[in-house]
Amino acid sequence: MLGIRRNSQIGLFLVFLLFFFRSNYAQEKQQDPMGLIAYIKTLEERFDVKFSYLNEDLEDISIAVPENFVKLDDILSYVESQFQIESKKLSDRYFTLTKLRSVTLCGSVFDNFAENTIPGATVEVLGTTNAQTTDINGSFVLDDVPRDASLKIRYLGYLTKYVNVESLLQQGGCPKILMAQHYEQLNEVIVYKFLTTGLIKETDASITMNTAEFGILPGLIEPDILQTVQALPGIKSIDETVSDINVRGGTNDQNLILWNGIKMYQSGHFFGLISAFNPYLTDKISVIKNGTPATFGDGVSSVIQMETSNRIAEGFEGGAGFNFISGDVFGQFPLNDKLGFQFSARRSTTDFLNTPTYNKFFDRAFQDSEVTDEDNVAVDDEITRNEDFYFYDFSGKLLYDINDAHKFRFSAISLNNNLRYVENNMTDNETTISLLKQTNLSVGGQLQSQWTDQFSSHLNVYYSKYNLDGQSVFNQVRQLDQKNSVDERAVKLNTEYEFSDHLQWTNGFQYIETGITNTTNVTQPPFESDIKGVVRIHAPYSEIGYSSYENRFIGKFGARFNFIENLNTFNTFLVEPRLNLNFRLANYLRAEVLGEFKSQTTNQVIDLEQNFLGIEKRRWILSDDDTLPVTQSKQGSVGINYERNNFYVGLEGFYKNVDGISTSTQGFQNQDQFNGEIGSYDVKGIEFLINKRGDRYSTWLSYAYNKNDYTFDSIVPHKFPNNLDIRHTITFAGTYTYKNLKLSLGVNYRTGKPYTQPLEGDEALNITIFPAQINYEAPNSSRLPEYFRADASAIYSFNLTRGIKANAGVSLLNMTNRKNSLNRYYRVNDENQIETVESVSLGITPNVSFRVRF
Repeated sequence: MLGIRRNSQIGLFLVFLLFFFRSNYAQEKQQDPMGLIAYIKTLEERFDVKFSYLNEDLEDISIAVPENFVKLDDILSYVESQFQIESKKLSDRYFTLTKLRSVTLCGSVFDNFAENTIPGATVEVLGTTNAQTTDINGSFVLDDVPRDASLKIRYLGYLTKYVNVESLLQQGGCPKILMAQHYEQLNEVIVYKFLTTGLIKETDASITMNTAEFGILPGLIEPDILQTVQALPGIKSIDETVSDINVRGGTNDQNLILWNGIKMYQSGHFFGLISAFNPYLTDKISVIKNGTPATFGDGVSSVIQMETSNRIAEGFEGGAGFNFISGDVFGQFPLNDKLGFQFSARRSTTDFLNTPTYNKFFDRAFQDSEVTDEDNVAVDDEITRNEDFYFYDFSGKLLYDINDAHKFRFSAISLNNNLRYVENNMTDNETTISLLKQTNLSVGGQLQSQWTDQFSSHLNVYYSKYNLDGQSVFNQVRQLDQKNSVDERAVKLNTEYEFSDHLQWTNGFQYIETGITNTTNVTQPPFESDIKGVVRIHAPYSEIGYSSYENRFIGKFGARFNFIENLNTFNTFLVEPRLNLNFRLANYLRAEVLGEFKSQTTNQVIDLEQNFLGIEKRRWILSDDDTLPVTQSKQGSVGINYERNNFYVGLEGFYKNVDGISTSTQGFQNQDQFNGEIGSYDVKGIEFLINKRGDRYSTWLSYAYNKNDYTFDSIVPHKFPNNLDIRHTITFAGTYTYKNLKLSLGVNYRTGKPYTQPLEGDEALNITIFPAQINYEAPNSSRLPEYFRADASAIYSFNLTRGIKANAGVSLLNMTNRKNSLNRYYRVNDENQIETVESVSLGITPNVSFRVRF
């Protein structure tokens, strides 16, 4: 009996399940699909009603109405929800059916096998700003969509798909949209990572630095932009500053320095010892020594381009820190989904806090006052000094994403150096007061537009203002005032068209107007000078870029056409071809061939070393085709690069000719320094770098050979060594990372720079004329002693809290405290004696930093 009862219960349960599923199936069962027009006619007969509609609105639609919809109102509601067709009741018997012009559209995006949803895909209504990304289920809903519009659906790794809205509506409901995966043969990776993390050599031979990924270099505990580039072969500073960077034997004014597309006329603080640009908002730095793209004019030696982050931050990001020289703060945050802001600010502590680093830097900047006579007897003990010095800078950037295709950016930067220096000569009871103020204020706007998948444009407009005001008062009797002012405004339009993944065409036009004023006033003897000039440059350019299958060959060829007009003196037209070729020789081995013609109309003259105690002697001037022509350069180079298993070897040979230079722009300090002769220089060189990297270490050896000679037809001899002729430069360095600790150690060696000595004995000084003059040996016939410096640095990273990261660093420059001679020149004192003025390198210089980031 028990078994029969149990079986009866099981049977009843099965009957119940069968009834339940049959009931649900009956509720959801739909009729066979049929044309909507035909179905409407069945409704007219079934409910004795009449529908008014346009055949073309309904003829392509098929419908399958669930059988449980038996009332006319339910059926019409179903038709409206499925196909966005509005029904309107005119009377008890007459209805109208009309397509909605604007519809609510839904759907789901799947891969082409309809197995996996695609979250995060962009669904855009073409011709409108209506766009959305799919949710975690791959679904989307768009309101107010024109019925005759089309959708553009895209996602990384899938082919972009275009779908008519009407075709989706005809399917009814929220249809599935299938996207095909995009399979692409990956090209050979040919960028070279070397020295430390964040440094990369690109296929066009440029060097880029990503500050967010930057590791550590000897002597650096912060990613100082202009100090870091000096770690690269062929780039150095003869006088250990960032405001006097020499690239392949060129002077600093021959470098084009750009910040967010704006030309900068000031690059350093503390008279060139510290970079003026905050590295923590700088996203990317590019250095180009040769093969410059046609979009860049000016800068016959190099291009150093800095770009701050170009994205709107998702949330607040920022940081702050201090070292023995200054403190700074920076941050970036979104104002809304389309608007963001970035800022940075830094100020020195030098006017209220003396540190060992500050004292070393100050002595280095002012050492030209440490005069020794011919017997090398120091007289500096007779002089007392009092200084008030500080610097500050700030920058800001506004980011506005107008839509997915157009982005606007506005940038501003201000750099300031201020000095009041009083020097008392206790023996002669003489007082000299020097006041110096150096500022650079620049603003610029950029509009980046992606008009189609193939065509884009970039519009850059900026204004840059540089001022150097100096005043020197001697015994409150004789006063010297000097002012150097640069006003520059520019409009630059660049366009790019991609014919295919392998062929691109770049075109553009640039208008640049530069005005420079140099004013000098002297009270005794009275003298006034006010020199003004304006140069305008109109420069169209064009460039073709091509890359073959698997990047076996990559090339760019272009030309820049410069029409230059000086409003006071001359007009000229220059054509500047550019060449950049990169091709594969064998596995892991590639060669590059680079060439360029370039020109520039702005240069810096160097005033007498005595002015302002030798602190800031450079003044910007314009080419006038009289005292200074347009400076022009021609350069070609050939190189090979090998990289495999984190082992890199690079070798490059180059030749560069620069014509249209003046002795006043080259820093001559001999019998030819006041004559202003016009000439040229030629540099032949080789640069070599070998680098081995591991998971925790990187070690490298670099060598550069330069033979750099002047040619001046009016000087005897006509050809002699350049002031920057450093024949041999060697760097050996390494980094090591252990958990959160980064260590770095390196040594730098180079041969001494040329200089000119007086003749020996009584022939050294001619006192028969007034003022007495020094008789020199042949120009640059002597050389300073060899230069050697060892640097070290260490950085330790840790977490202060869960959301705040911190690091502490310590560095030591010139660990051996070697006294390196950087420069030597001579002058005649009031007693008609020859004095030797010598600049020496920084002594052993410690620095400490602490930073937080959140």
